Amino acid sequence: MATRRGLLIILSSPSGAGKSTLAQRLRAWDPSIVFSVSATTRPPRPGEVDGADYHFLDEAGFKAQVAAGEMLEHAHVFGHFYGSPRGAVEEAIESGRDVLFDIDWQGAQQIRNSALGLHTLSIFLLPPSILELRRRLETRAKDTPETIARRMQKSWDEISHWDGYDFVLVNDDLDATEEKLRVIVTATRLRRLQQPGLTDHVRHLQAEFEEMP
Repeated sequence: MATRRGLLIILSSPSGAGKSTLAQRLRAWDPSIVFSVSATTRPPRPGEVDGADYHFLDEAGFKAQVAAGEMLEHAHVFGHFYGSPRGAVEEAIESGRDVLFDIDWQGAQQIRNSALGLHTLSIFLLPPSILELRRRLETRAKDTPETIARRMQKSWDEISHWDGYDFVLVNDDLDATEEKLRVIVTATRLRRLQQPGLTDHVRHLQAEFEEMP
């Protein structure tokens, strides 16, 4: 049978619910999973590399790619545009590699409604509580108090879209949540749509059956 078709694996959550950590663990478990490098109009942060962390574009270049249909999804977040370039994703899934997306509900919805929507697996991560969510944002010491307050205000908007996903996991134990993610990905890879060689295999079985004496 032909090689399986890759999945578009979407991980979404409010900031602080463990999305980035679990995305890293998923790729460590299966290094063949490709991370979708987003395009953005925000300036690079210290240490970020163009093409590895993000594709850094000016606003005119970003909008031109959107107009040309070269973005699978895009959104305006905290004053900057973000999007997922289409070409690399299509190439990966056709060669049987899964592509992992670390995006919000708006991007997830756009991908689900795209031409590649049938090959998506969407997973939403919920925090065990709002107080725990805030504690995680504060203890990681990456954001200013103003940014934390802004992320907390946005968190409920993210959480309110939990029911638009295929799977929803409460991330109260990182190791247990990772194990559930592995099970979900492994099972979804076996969906009929992800196995393009099945039709030919069944035809072969039918031919064998008809040739039986």
